[in-house]
Amino acid sequence: MRAMWCCFALGVVALQQQAALPGRVAWCGLIALMLGAAIGGARMGRRGARGRIVGWSALALASTCVGFGYAAWRAEIRLAESLPEAWQARDVDVTGYIARMPAFGEGSARFLFAVESWPGRELTASALRFSRTPRLLQLNWIARDAPVPPLVPGARWRLTVRLKPAHGEGNFDLRDTEAALLARGVRATGYVSDAAHAQRLVRDAQGIGIAIERRRAAVRARIGEVLADAPHRGIVVALATGAQDDVSDADWQLMRNTGTSHLVAISGLHLAFVAGLAGWLSGALWRRARWRGMEAPLVLPAQKVALAGAVCAGAAYAALAGFNVPVQRALWMLAVAAVALLGSREVSRSHVLAWALGLVLLRDPWAVTAPGFWLSFCAVAAILYAASGVPRMRREEDAELTPDEVDPMREKEPVAAEVPRGPWRERFASLVDWQRWRRAARRVAARLHDGARVQWAVTLALAPLTAYWFLQIPLIGPLANAFAIPWVSMLVTPTVLAGAVLPAPLDAFALRAAHALLDRLAMALGALDGLPWALLRLPQPSGWALACAAVGVAWLLAPRGWPLRWLAPFTWLPLLAPSPGGPPEGAFRLTALDIGQGTSVLIETARHTLLFDAGPGPESTHAGERIVVPYLQTHAVTQLDMLMVSHDDSDHSGGAQAVLEALRVRQFVAGILPAHPLWATAQSRGAERVQCAAGQRWQWDGVTFEVLWPDAGPLAGKPNAHCCVLRVSTAGISGAASAPDGAVTALLAADIEAATERTLMARDPDKLRAQILVVPHHGSRTSSTEPFLDSVWPLVAIFQVGFINRFHHPYPGVYARYASRHIVLARSDWDGAARIEAAPGALTVERFRDTRRRYWMDRLDRPDRTEEAAVGAMQGAAAVRPPGTQDNDDNDNPTRTNGTETGPD
Repeated sequence: MRAMWCCFALGVVALQQQAALPGRVAWCGLIALMLGAAIGGARMGRRGARGRIVGWSALALASTCVGFGYAAWRAEIRLAESLPEAWQARDVDVTGYIARMPAFGEGSARFLFAVESWPGRELTASALRFSRTPRLLQLNWIARDAPVPPLVPGARWRLTVRLKPAHGEGNFDLRDTEAALLARGVRATGYVSDAAHAQRLVRDAQGIGIAIERRRAAVRARIGEVLADAPHRGIVVALATGAQDDVSDADWQLMRNTGTSHLVAISGLHLAFVAGLAGWLSGALWRRARWRGMEAPLVLPAQKVALAGAVCAGAAYAALAGFNVPVQRALWMLAVAAVALLGSREVSRSHVLAWALGLVLLRDPWAVTAPGFWLSFCAVAAILYAASGVPRMRREEDAELTPDEVDPMREKEPVAAEVPRGPWRERFASLVDWQRWRRAARRVAARLHDGARVQWAVTLALAPLTAYWFLQIPLIGPLANAFAIPWVSMLVTPTVLAGAVLPAPLDAFALRAAHALLDRLAMALGALDGLPWALLRLPQPSGWALACAAVGVAWLLAPRGWPLRWLAPFTWLPLLAPSPGGPPEGAFRLTALDIGQGTSVLIETARHTLLFDAGPGPESTHAGERIVVPYLQTHAVTQLDMLMVSHDDSDHSGGAQAVLEALRVRQFVAGILPAHPLWATAQSRGAERVQCAAGQRWQWDGVTFEVLWPDAGPLAGKPNAHCCVLRVSTAGISGAASAPDGAVTALLAADIEAATERTLMARDPDKLRAQILVVPHHGSRTSSTEPFLDSVWPLVAIFQVGFINRFHHPYPGVYARYASRHIVLARSDWDGAARIEAAPGALTVERFRDTRRRYWMDRLDRPDRTEEAAVGAMQGAAAVRPPGTQDNDDNDNPTRTNGTETGPD
């Protein structure tokens, strides 16, 4: 059964990597393969040893097909829900109830809203089950004219909302937020557009799920009342309810750097503690209970009562924690083991883990897209693998048998009569019983050895995954976890749970005690975090590097006697290898990130990096810290040679603060006023500060950079009038004529408008000639004039726009202006990030959703793409397009899940 569940999981994983769901022909082939493998495997299993091997292989193939088909079936059902185009980006009145505990921010709240009726469609529960309109919305309620009202799970509201299909930004090697929305069942996102007319309905929704969510919300509210603005309040909320949105950035940073962030999430460790404590209490009370003069254990064994109590307590705690994947895994393992014990059946630990794997994926096939799934199951698998056969062997070696146990029939020597001793002598004799003390010391040493081996196994097993998901390995992690795990599990968690179940005012004492314990823990972790060798930062490893590291983990944790175990650490060397370097000398790589409505472009040469703008900041979608900084860290950019902020618009400069705080910046160049706080931040971070001005020119690794606008001197007018315009050119090659001397040029036009375009054309139109154009002002109607496009005459144009943004960028007429010139177009709202490799005489275009497509991305009806993604070696005159570069409207659907957007430029 273990192999069957593992193959089922393999099929689920394979489906989540597909670019499209299977069609009718694929379904017929899949069903035929599954039935053929199952029937053939059953028959071959009766034909000797070789037949059994073939039969088991066939059954494993059938299980893989079942997992693939099951995940595809669930995906078809969920993707069938779609938001009608007529309801997109306009006010819609919906009625429903708050389905989960809301997450509150500064002047805003985010919550899941279960729809009961859409405009003109009053849906009953049975009709809603078969409706293809979204049943679950993710909404933001932003405090504008009035504060956010109390939002309670189960409360029914009639709201005026503005919606768009579920969408996530698509960037190379970053997590896909759209997959997370799909896993939660969210098929549309938006915000409350008319809070003044929101109406709370009289009758609230009912149900077990709603009751659980209300209890979670009540616990969270009580913690907020007691701890108020305490620094570690978010950790207390996370341990009590599983909601991690209140954890401060400082606490997250501290725990990630010390490898203890798993303690914040309610995991199997916490659930096991709660279940064990409840089982022990249930069994102890049952053994002392009597019913009509008869002892309770005579009616029902105390062991079964203890098991039932443990399962019930574990299920209640899992519900309070929100049923995240690690909690589900622990709960299913507990339930499977309890069923086996109640049925008087012996089941191995690996079988229990395999059943938990299958049950988790049956409930949620998209769990494999979350880091918690892999971290949780791999940690438990590593513990079981490292402990296989070792504890029992050690106990047999350590156990000392008495002579009577060795030979019960031996002839015993006569024992001299003992002198009677008083009670105090008896106690003294027991205290000086050295054999007893030695046995106790051995037991303690064995427990410490077991704990150290478990910590060693978990640290080794999760190191490759930690490097992949978080780009770092906390070297101090084993030492930090050695005291943090028992501290949190044995002291903090029970105290938090006591605060969650005790009545007022007793709960306040427990919650304050838990916060005091967390404060002591933070002080200890802070001391370790200060060590210079505490954290090893790594570039994101490739697939083969992860495979080598996994082989090394299995090799190193193998049982004693495994040959050549000293060679295992060498398999980790690919994990530590530096990331691939930048482009070759004389070439550059331009990456236009998908940050929603805003601009952020990374330019890399052989040994230098420049970031042009940093996207929106905390005033909007937090794209600077959510996307820009993680992207730079994922691609091993630990230092920026230059951060250029084109002008003071929030969708361009808002994320610069996060970039300055996260990375070292050698030079800060900006077109912002002298009083702007970014200048002070750059100075405090040790960056050289330069005002952006036309005529600035430098060269890195054979690539020339030149600023074309604004003019030197004080900045005047609105921010768009003095944007930094940057021109980047490769070195030329002889014999190519697609541009002067075969050079490839990129023009980053920021938010310049028609007046600035005319000024630049009047000065030197030849300097505007470029093969790559980052479209000015996101394609608004105030820019990209016909003469300007004729002067630039680009081969590739990049639109950085938000998905169904409220500014309606790009303007249809402007977009048609580009399309009519047969320019290769890339739109961040459809294509995600765009990456361009520019070398003398050639350039290559890669769109995220072309090369990293998943089946949940392509859900909108768009004209088919007719041009190739790669623009080959450029030949001919500058005005001649290479063959195959004609472009139509492009590709994928979604963008941001946040209802708020940056203000107009």
